[in-house]
Amino acid sequence: MAMDLTGGLDPSREHVFAERPDNPEMRDSVSMWISDDRGALGIPRVAIEAVASDWGAHQLQLNVAFPDGRVYRLRESGQSHPALDGDGRATVLGTGPLAFQCLEPFTTWTVTFHGTAVQASTQALIAGSTDGPRVDLAFRVEATMAAPPWIQGALLPEAGERLRATSEGALMGGPRYEQLFQAKGSLCVGGEEHTFAGSGLRIRRQGVRDLTDFRGHCWQSALFPSGRAFGYIAYPPRDDGQPTFNEGFLYQGDGPLIPARVVQAPWLGRLQPTGEDVSVVFESELGKTRIGGETVVSTFDVVDRPSMPNFPVLHQGGARYRWDGEETYGMLERSSARDKITWP
Repeated sequence: MAMDLTGGLDPSREHVFAERPDNPEMRDSVSMWISDDRGALGIPRVAIEAVASDWGAHQLQLNVAFPDGRVYRLRESGQSHPALDGDGRATVLGTGPLAFQCLEPFTTWTVTFHGTAVQASTQALIAGSTDGPRVDLAFRVEATMAAPPWIQGALLPEAGERLRATSEGALMGGPRYEQLFQAKGSLCVGGEEHTFAGSGLRIRRQGVRDLTDFRGHCWQSALFPSGRAFGYIAYPPRDDGQPTFNEGFLYQGDGPLIPARVVQAPWLGRLQPTGEDVSVVFESELGKTRIGGETVVSTFDVVDRPSMPNFPVLHQGGARYRWDGEETYGMLERSSARDKITWP
């Protein structure tokens, strides 16, 4: 059976905004998480957030991390690139040294970076230090999609209702989907060159995002060599006992995504560089499925926001996952309110 990589979505959904939206709060976003299949390096989020109110200077975020604790990080705005490609299609989202391009909808994307980044470390980020020297950094990755897209809220009726009827839809930031891929790339940092193959996750989002009610989340996804895969996003339990968004999938390598719900998630409670157990348990038509996980690269954002004193602490990293004896590397993002963290 041929795999439907569109998930029934129109190819135009892959296009970026060709020009500035009228709503100043509207945003266009592309992000990727990339893992080397040897666990030698990770890019635990590279992203552009293009907000209409500042359309000429899109925001970029970049993390490159190594198992020895080295982190190369960038948070800045750059001059926005033209959205139209040589054929007049709105397939490019770029700013400053970073650019994403859709070569074929739901099939092939590229991401390129050529500039500098701040050299830091996982331990320094845990301590709240984001300073460091700027070093040369460049990479190019070609992403070939390997599973149907997961459209948030489309697999479980109760999850879709949460996005439509509560503020959790605003947290998601509008229509959003994500898709797992196989990756081939090269990276050069500080004169050190790497050529790698691996896998990753691509996210497309267009809409208005409001993080006022953000209390934290847990998000994991990975593609295995056999083609099997998993993914989910869950928001933490509420103090009043009301339900929260909790949706995910299991994938057997062909056919549709299998709707799943997480019954055990590795909520962020302490800041540990690597080696933390981040196993997850799903409940689906397959019964209960446990996928073992252990962190291998980590970055943290613990900077206090005076206007939002309990805003969640963020962990973005990569993990080694095991499912019935099969092993791979994949992404992990977690956050918890500051008062839920056991500080070192």
